Amino acid sequence: MLGLMQQHSLLISNIIEFAAAYHADTEIISRRVEGDIHRTNYAACSRRAKQIANALDAWKTPQSARVATLAWNGYRHFELYYGVSGSGRVLHTVNPRLHPDQMAWIVNHAEDEIMCFDMTFLPLIKAIAPKCPTVKHYVAMCDEAALPADSGIPNLVSFEGWIAAHSSDYSWPQLDENQASSLCYTSGTTGNPKGVLYSHRSTLLHAMASAASDSIGVNGMDTVLPVVPMFHVNAWGLPYLMPMVGARIVFPGPALDGKSIYELFENEKVTFSAGVPTVWQMLIAHMDSNNLKLSTMRRTCIGGSACPPAMLDTFHDKYGVSVNHAWGMTEMSPLGTYGTLKSKHATLSWPEQRSVLLKQGRAVFGVDMRIVNADGIEQPRDGKAFGDLMVRGPWIVREYFKADGGKILDNDGYFPTGDVATLDADGYMQITDRSKDVIKSGGEWISSIDIENIALAHPAVAMAACIGVPHPKWDERPILCVVKKPNAETTAAEIIAFYDGKIAKWQAPDDVQFVDAIPLGATGKIQKNKLREQFKSYVLPTTAT
Repeated sequence: MLGLMQQHSLLISNIIEFAAAYHADTEIISRRVEGDIHRTNYAACSRRAKQIANALDAWKTPQSARVATLAWNGYRHFELYYGVSGSGRVLHTVNPRLHPDQMAWIVNHAEDEIMCFDMTFLPLIKAIAPKCPTVKHYVAMCDEAALPADSGIPNLVSFEGWIAAHSSDYSWPQLDENQASSLCYTSGTTGNPKGVLYSHRSTLLHAMASAASDSIGVNGMDTVLPVVPMFHVNAWGLPYLMPMVGARIVFPGPALDGKSIYELFENEKVTFSAGVPTVWQMLIAHMDSNNLKLSTMRRTCIGGSACPPAMLDTFHDKYGVSVNHAWGMTEMSPLGTYGTLKSKHATLSWPEQRSVLLKQGRAVFGVDMRIVNADGIEQPRDGKAFGDLMVRGPWIVREYFKADGGKILDNDGYFPTGDVATLDADGYMQITDRSKDVIKSGGEWISSIDIENIALAHPAVAMAACIGVPHPKWDERPILCVVKKPNAETTAAEIIAFYDGKIAKWQAPDDVQFVDAIPLGATGKIQKNKLREQFKSYVLPTTAT
């Protein structure tokens, strides 16, 4: 017997229609590339998204054609999220932090037909345009007056001029909810990136799971500033979640330094934000050096890499901000876990609650997780046994775009994340390392993340990254690469001594190398492959003994 309920496709256009109907005057604030602050609302966003859809129709852009964006977090980018996907095309968000050759490769692999870009990236567009034969139209995301007279890009049009010629009267097509909606390429460090092709259904389910109070859980009382970029995994799904719940939006544009973010937090009364640890390090440094406080900010979601314990303590103790870990990946849309406490933790002391919050969190409903050993045998959920983390669910990739990489799921439909983790009896997952970054010393595994977190608590350390280097007896031993805080002085011996009593002696780093900078990838993650290349000829001082 079948249920007698209505059948309605889960479509991205439903979100903006809902927001326009029930949250019409809720503000969308953007710091623009031009430097000023722009204000609009959900009703106006819906109208302009329909103009985009009509403009795509006028160019006879086929269904499922890829429309690329090279843009910061802002209202025009947000409008493209809905105008492109809602009309049945595929929004392809391109990461501007990639090398131009890699960017051109991605555009060609995706076979993008239209490229919309912020004027910041005009030099990049000039560099890649001759190498991208599939792109038929270029749209500069600016006013007509800001369009350069001699851009070097044939038939370049301005975003405002492009959509102004079209009506906001448009009926969203009733698509199959399994139709592709958006495309994002992985930021893998080896080989070419791979495309992850999301559907309308997967995107809606992901947004609804994110909206749960035990997950990201923002609501119509919140003012949300997504620091995580819209060119990377759809800003962790926030552009869909925020209008779904009617949250007020503050887009930061290109200025992601501590001072600029702090000004928006205070001026626009932001209550919730999400981003990677490197951005929060800049914010905390700015507040510390200027003796500033946060007046409305109450919660932040940290992902991309683990939140250092010292950062969680600073947010909690000094600024009254709750930190929740989130974990996921491009292949997961990206949300897999979210770090909230359970009722059983309510009576625990802060140090006990802190130890729970430092884990990556529990799986959100819809995500199945397990850890397996090298033979594929599931390991116990006791918080001690570790293994390769595997996931499956309705917003997790089943294969890459154009079948790159071949079969990627195991026989039970689980996707290998590449992370090494533990799971405890309450379902809390903790990443111990990336499988390629774990250090194997004398047959034992050493977590590079644990070593980095301890280093970041040292008063002289601004950034730290741990890698393994060859050792004739122990196979590998850890060394620590450190960027010192401005005007701070310390020595390798002092930092190594800092580990006494905090970690087993054999797990402590054998040496510390001070560097001017630690290489970061396109999404703000530390590129340990580049550090390993930099130190491939390095000989440990302990090798001789």
